[in-house]
Amino acid sequence: MAIFENITIEKGMYQGKGSLTDTLEKLDPSENYAGTSLEGLDAFSRQLKRFDIKVSGKGSDCVEKFFQSSNSAALFPEYVGRAVRQGMERADVLSDIVATVTDIDGMDYRSITSSPSEDDKSLKIVGEGAKIPQTEVKTRENLVKLHKRGRMLVASYEALRFQRLDLFTVTLNQIGAYIARAQLKDAIDVLLNGDGNSNAAGSVSVQTSGSLTYGDLIKLWSSLAPYELNTILAPTAQMEKILQISQMQDSNAGLNFQSTGKMITPLGANLIHTPELATGKIIGLDKNCALEMVQAGGVVTDYDKLIDRQLERAAITCTAGFSKIFTQASKALAC
Repeated sequence: MAIFENITIEKGMYQGKGSLTDTLEKLDPSENYAGTSLEGLDAFSRQLKRFDIKVSGKGSDCVEKFFQSSNSAALFPEYVGRAVRQGMERADVLSDIVATVTDIDGMDYRSITSSPSEDDKSLKIVGEGAKIPQTEVKTRENLVKLHKRGRMLVASYEALRFQRLDLFTVTLNQIGAYIARAQLKDAIDVLLNGDGNSNAAGSVSVQTSGSLTYGDLIKLWSSLAPYELNTILAPTAQMEKILQISQMQDSNAGLNFQSTGKMITPLGANLIHTPELATGKIIGLDKNCALEMVQAGGVVTDYDKLIDRQLERAAITCTAGFSKIFTQASKALAC
């Protein structure tokens, strides 16, 4: 009998650090299945196979399949969490604007900063025995503000027991998408207004109020130097203005949009549609050094209610915040 068939699964496994999948991987490493029919499945997927639970595709099972035994019922919160994370990944924009992600165990986090002067940025020749110029790195004055985002899943087991899991997964994916868009709004707020450490984005004005020209984008590009303008965030109204600029009708830009659905400016920066951004502003940034994401625990599900009470009201939350790394790595264009 395979190892995964002997594992006793209980809700206490959710109390440790990491997800249930992480705990199962320690008990039943995937590397042990190399060259077998189970190769390519992680420890959680092997447990689904153990209890013959199909969560997607043709012939997916009903929700009640999870509750046929105490072991399989303990898998349900992890299924919910994975479906929510899948929805977050599908709606993900943060990976295009965040330079680094920091995972923490608590709720208090103080980021670091380095604010070199123009003189500090120039790497001067150091003579023999001379003092080497310094770059000071220190902690920020204020903590990163973390926000808990989530949804309350309200449904009885009786209401869902005969619903197919693939349909239920779509609902959970949408909850993940809601969380991802809320986190994007938090990130945009930090890019524009700072993280409470006097580091709001510098403002760049257009040549003519209410209009937007290619020259304005060039001005945004030059204002970010020595940082690289590689990402532009624009709300719907400003996105329409950018797409109407004649240079945006360049054949290469058009072919890229038509073939991939991804837009790129003539400046080489990725153009991202962000309705969460207030109308009248465009954000230009260097995604490699502008923003840090801080998250505590990833997606958290209320496992007691999902297992013992078979749904009713269960919270699905994700706690995260954002901190600016280099203040001058992002600028706001008012138009």
